[in-house]
Amino acid sequence: MSADPVRLSAWVHGMVQGVGFRWWTRARALELGLTGYARNHRDGRVHVIAEGPRDACESLLDLLRSGTTPGRVNLVVEDWGPAVGGMTGFEER
Repeated sequence: MSADPVRLSAWVHGMVQGVGFRWWTRARALELGLTGYARNHRDGRVHVIAEGPRDACESLLDLLRSGTTPGRVNLVVEDWGPAVGGMTGFEER
């Protein structure tokens, strides 16, 4: 398996705005050593972009689907690609 960093794009559907979801996601991503952001979307979804090792991104994805997040996650739609870079830390946007 390649050690090259990857980019996870995850659209999180459910009751995930106004409940501390982005803050929680940021904390988990930083614990995993990932860079990126979590951003509210006008339609009520949260878009999570995370870059780093594939196993760390998969761990974040598992956490997003775990049922332990703030609010209620109904669906997470994921997309994978190579890391783009240029980000430092993990932001709530």
